[in-house]
Amino acid sequence: MGNLFQEVQFEPECFCNTIVCEKPNNHLNKFKGYMEHPDQSRTGFGSESLLLRGCTIRNTKVAVGIVIYAGHETKAMLNNNGPRYKRSKIEQRMNTDIFFCIGLLFLMCLVGAVGHSLWNGTFEEHPPFDVPDAKGNFLPLALRGFYMFLTMIILLQVLIPISLYISIELVKLGQIFFLQNDLDLYDEETDLSIQCRALNITEDLGQIQYVFSDKTGTLTENKMVFRRCTIMGSEYSHQENAKRLETPKELDSDSEEWTQYKCLSFPARWSQRPTTVGGQARAQPLRRCHSARVPIQGHSRQRSVGHCESSQPPVAFSSSLEKDVTPDKNLLAKVQDASLWLETLSDTKPAKPSLSTTSSIADFFLALTICNSVMVSTTTETRQRVTMPPSAKALGTSLEKIQQLFHRLKLLNLSQSFSSTVPSDTDLGESLGANIPTPDSEERDDVSVCSGGNSTDGGYRSSTWDQVDIQGSGLDASLEEVLEAPALGLASPELCYEAESPDEAALVHAAHAYSFTLVSRTPEQVTVRLPQGTCLTFDVLCTLGFDSVRKRMSVVVRHPLTGEIIVYTKGADSVIMDLLEDPACATDSDMEKKVRKIQARTQKHLDLYARDGLRTLCIAKKVISEDDFRRWASFRCEAEASLDNRDELLMETAQHLENQLTLLGATGIEDQLQEGVPDTIAALREAGIQLWVLTGDKQETAVNIAYSCRLLDQTDTVYSINTENQETCESILNYALEEVKQFHGPQKPNRKLFGLCLPSETPPPTSRAAVPEVGLVINGKTLNAIFQGKLEMKFLELTQYCRSVLCCRSTPLQKSMIVKLVRDKLSVMTLSIGDGANDVSMIHAADIGIGISGQEGLQAVMSSDFAISRFRHLKKLLLVHGHWCYSRLARMVVYYFYKNVCYVNLLFWYQFFCGFSGSTMIDYWQMIFFNLFFTSLPPLIFGVLDKDISAETLLALPELYKSGQNSECYNSMTFWICIVDAFYQSLVCFFIPYLTYKDSDIDVFTFGTPINTISLATILLHQAMEMKTWTIIHGLVLAGSFLMYFVVSLVYNAICINCNSPTNPYWVMESQLSDPTFYLICFVTPVTALLPRYFFLSLQGTYGKSLILKAQKIDKLPMDKRDLEIQSWRNRQRPAPIPEEAQHTHHPVPPVPEQDFRANSPKSSSPSKYK
Repeated sequence: MGNLFQEVQFEPECFCNTIVCEKPNNHLNKFKGYMEHPDQSRTGFGSESLLLRGCTIRNTKVAVGIVIYAGHETKAMLNNNGPRYKRSKIEQRMNTDIFFCIGLLFLMCLVGAVGHSLWNGTFEEHPPFDVPDAKGNFLPLALRGFYMFLTMIILLQVLIPISLYISIELVKLGQIFFLQNDLDLYDEETDLSIQCRALNITEDLGQIQYVFSDKTGTLTENKMVFRRCTIMGSEYSHQENAKRLETPKELDSDSEEWTQYKCLSFPARWSQRPTTVGGQARAQPLRRCHSARVPIQGHSRQRSVGHCESSQPPVAFSSSLEKDVTPDKNLLAKVQDASLWLETLSDTKPAKPSLSTTSSIADFFLALTICNSVMVSTTTETRQRVTMPPSAKALGTSLEKIQQLFHRLKLLNLSQSFSSTVPSDTDLGESLGANIPTPDSEERDDVSVCSGGNSTDGGYRSSTWDQVDIQGSGLDASLEEVLEAPALGLASPELCYEAESPDEAALVHAAHAYSFTLVSRTPEQVTVRLPQGTCLTFDVLCTLGFDSVRKRMSVVVRHPLTGEIIVYTKGADSVIMDLLEDPACATDSDMEKKVRKIQARTQKHLDLYARDGLRTLCIAKKVISEDDFRRWASFRCEAEASLDNRDELLMETAQHLENQLTLLGATGIEDQLQEGVPDTIAALREAGIQLWVLTGDKQETAVNIAYSCRLLDQTDTVYSINTENQETCESILNYALEEVKQFHGPQKPNRKLFGLCLPSETPPPTSRAAVPEVGLVINGKTLNAIFQGKLEMKFLELTQYCRSVLCCRSTPLQKSMIVKLVRDKLSVMTLSIGDGANDVSMIHAADIGIGISGQEGLQAVMSSDFAISRFRHLKKLLLVHGHWCYSRLARMVVYYFYKNVCYVNLLFWYQFFCGFSGSTMIDYWQMIFFNLFFTSLPPLIFGVLDKDISAETLLALPELYKSGQNSECYNSMTFWICIVDAFYQSLVCFFIPYLTYKDSDIDVFTFGTPINTISLATILLHQAMEMKTWTIIHGLVLAGSFLMYFVVSLVYNAICINCNSPTNPYWVMESQLSDPTFYLICFVTPVTALLPRYFFLSLQGTYGKSLILKAQKIDKLPMDKRDLEIQSWRNRQRPAPIPEEAQHTHHPVPPVPEQDFRANSPKSSSPSKYK
């Protein structure tokens, strides 16, 4: 219940108010209620007044609160639904095959029961072993058969591979261990490796068919960099800043500074300064606009052993790339004039608002600084509001302290162009003249506080830290003397901006680069330091936070100099441009023309920014009177205190305030692509994976990024559908389908959607060579029309022809709906990847959810199945580890079915020779040991370590991933082939020993021991034939399992004199080892049993057309020949170039070839504007 007791001292014993709020629910971002005072007045509160369980309070010394929800009624507990469980595709297939095994078991038991009844019916008299009950009655044949059915279930129950589930879990643990220890999936910058949060769906990574990705923070860095801006229709391109961003990596780390440069010298201007009035020398701090570096002389520094320096910034969105903005030279001079104009407001109050460039520039940067929720903290002190000047501490002369000095100073060369443009502090003070009144001591203290010691803003004034004469030091001054001089203000803590989003941080850093510095923020006030060093403290009257519906944020402040109430608003251009004041309301025609010109030129610049892939925001203001604000505030308080229709009332109040705005300008923020994104997307597409990008960004921005990351190609035909009318949407979809079907060949018959044949995802080579690929761009309003108009089927049919789909302006709910639509209707394996809280629903909806641990918190990571730090890691995660996990586990499952069926059938065949009595020719302990020890470890090693193809080949040939998509290793055919093979091998393993020992006088265990040995050898050799990788571990495990069988059997038969009376396994194995016949059948029988499989594998390897088999052959070649074969493979797979006439036919607007369908219903915007 924060912010409610700030005005008075809270005394709990005197509290007699009544709090009324909504019932407990799981909506984390929604809360409404009010507090009723004894005088019946009400104070409303919302989610900003609710402190959730588990939150940490910062920048606060004292907190007073009242518990609203407790225990299981807290929002955190209501959102705790427990761990999510996803069943993999292999497990679903395996469960189906388990039912087939149960049916097979039922059939075998039924045969045993019927056979037992028929065999007993052949006796004229009851046999001696048929014992009557106490009354001398014998059981009827039907009941005997039923009992034998139950006996056979107990005997043959090993046919159901219960141990397979345990083995799968162990194999997955091993796979995850190697997955998490892959150095290629480790990001050194963030010091994070892959996190496997779901242990039961690793094999699904090898079967993905659709990938749904967010854009911001997933494909891009989510490091928002201020790129350019437009103010009052004038565009400032910031070319110097663009050159800085083009540098691959800015050498900002300390170690790079100290190793690249070999000398240390201070600028001469530091020691050759004229004495100011009063005999005081003023140290001029370096400005952020100085982009070159000062060579560091005379010192080199080695990183100390064990010293770990994190490259991560102290707070989010504060890396050097984001903070170090190089100002535009033309705008910088105008900013200085604007700051001087602000000083004139202290004496004269404007009677009416003006559209002058100077005033607009001042308001523009004030809006960038104020209109946000950025909190100010420091890196060296406790996070709290800066209320007193930090003490200036002298620095030592150690290399570490020198390093800290230069890291803070960011010594930059003063380029000649900037030296002639940027006025010095002394010149600036002289130019101000009488316009700046000399502050008294108290005011100067305030200025020093607000300066905060940030030496890169280029223009603060400190009455405390500037009073040291360093003129006499000259070049001869020792380094220690210069470092100890507190006049530089270097020991003061650097201000850090803690922002909720990178966009806010980028705008604050941009304003800071022009010396409009945000110094402190409280719920009631925000303090801004101007370029001259003067601090302005604005009273915050109200804050209307950003939400996805309004798409804007507003702050109502009282100007400290003029006393005016000003509304600063920033938001999406599609919203702000519609809220501007009508130019027809201008006082005269000249003003009307000027307003129209400003709006038109700003819109033109916004379109230019969007085409360049920049994120755009519009900045506007409004001056309201005291009476208007008082009435609006009363209306707002009533809305906040309402429990019914509170959201609607708050929205209405916001609309009453945020209208008739005056446009100040717009900003373009660049979000650079992550490293390796284009290559990753190209590899995923070659692997047969459809990639959809679902983003909330503006359409032009998203399309530009799509071209940059190769999601769309310049030769693609791109259909852009923008409409919110259902009938229009349906007609457009029909038209697009007809046109696409004319150029793409026959549809793929084996892919159906509710009986509709859909086109092939991979057209035939003739089709690929004849026509370009198709892309689809669609916005959120069109998606609403599709979902509401029941047009999902046509939409999906159209997307089947598209190489890629781009959904813009989509909400989190729409993202999850799209994923569910594709997953359920097309019955495909889906993967969603995102980095923010708005991607959580999409991550939950997909078969596999991947979170990126980026700059927007851990919501996506906590909701995901796997967490990575870079999008490029998805390439190896799917193409290599996904393929391995699927191939290993699928073949291990098939092998388990084969092994159990083969062994159980030996007992079943024996029943035909023992009157279906349920007896066995193998000792029970031997049967238990067979699955528990002798054949348990080889499948585990096979499932964890086997590699059918090397990682290098899988990465070089992404199309090998299609084997997992098509479930080539484990499907109905492979399952039934292994069952038939198991029946055949069991027949061979039983009847060759049977025919060998026929009509002999050996006992039952002497007959069963060779069968047990032969079956073990056959099963292990079968495993060896399936292995694609041979290591020492594989050999030791197979040989060790076989030797363990003999050791255990010899020991058991030697000590078990009378274990299972009346049968006796004593000395059976020892006797067999001395019989040559035993060795003969142990050699002949496995060869005969495995000969068909060996012959089949030989033919498959020689004449097989599978890509996997071809890749395995390439893998066995020497390195140089393998590279040549891979290159030849890729050249054969590369599609033929698209004819030039086809490109002209489908690309009427180069170089952005969009077949643009924009249907404008009455509610739509003009065709020239994306919304």
